[in-house]
Amino acid sequence: MSASPSPASPSPAAGSPSASAAPAAVDATAPVRGRLAGVVTMVASGLSNQTGAAIGSLAFPVLGPVGVVAVRQYVAALALLAVGRPRLRSFTRRQWWPVLLLGLVFGAMNLSLYSAVDRVGLGLAVTLEFLGPLTVALAATRRRVDLCCALIAAAGVVTLLRPRPSADYLGMGLGLLAAACWASYILLNRTVGRRVPGAQGSAAAAAFSAVMFLPVGAVLVLREPPSAVAVVYAVTAGVLSSAVPYLADLFTLRHVPAQAFGLFMSVNPVLAAVVGWLGLGQDLGWTEWAGIGAIVTANTLSIARVKRA
Repeated sequence: MSASPSPASPSPAAGSPSASAAPAAVDATAPVRGRLAGVVTMVASGLSNQTGAAIGSLAFPVLGPVGVVAVRQYVAALALLAVGRPRLRSFTRRQWWPVLLLGLVFGAMNLSLYSAVDRVGLGLAVTLEFLGPLTVALAATRRRVDLCCALIAAAGVVTLLRPRPSADYLGMGLGLLAAACWASYILLNRTVGRRVPGAQGSAAAAAFSAVMFLPVGAVLVLREPPSAVAVVYAVTAGVLSSAVPYLADLFTLRHVPAQAFGLFMSVNPVLAAVVGWLGLGQDLGWTEWAGIGAIVTANTLSIARVKRA
């Protein structure tokens, strides 16, 4: 969830000085290599994000989800402040209020997601969270295919939330809360992007969110200093789930069309389920896989339709 940079400049036109100075084969293959590098980076970014969440969950017994999220917010703030370099003194009141709301939603989104991961597992939690951007995308259009996407997603939700003895409805509710927070995050990011130049707004919001979680870190340290292993897990989660994806997305969006980037993002629930299964032993039944597949399909069809429009 990073701000989109300016796209890479197009390759030189045939007959220009820069084109004639190099062999034609180089010009023909450079965009292909760039897109291939972008695709590899997307895969690495998705795996990094979900692996970071899985590693962070290993610190839950010591720090709890709120402690892991606190560390993640600190890491995210450092990464975004280094890139955005916001000039906070120049912000007006009209710029500050959406930035502060964005920081609040950012913290609530990660806290509800990690709390859901703690209760229902990585794959299911991330899938429910993805209902947020899907809802925003479907609400913006009125085509028949979007109605079909909504019905497919609804079927997936019903499958995942169906009544059963082992169902953890609090955990599922936290996943849906994370979805609502992500939808709000998208809408607020649009407002911040229009009112604050560059990545300054996102950086300021991340810093505000980190400040909100400072008391959490202080309480954890004063109550009982956490083990070094737990801190390493939490910091690793912050690096892999915040810093690495942010920087990777900046590179990816320079080489891969935005629609293709969105289509790949739809696969993240599947990546989360696979990482949870292989890394944490969180096995899913065929009904859970069917629900995840329905929501991923709905998101993919929605984005693919936008590409054709």
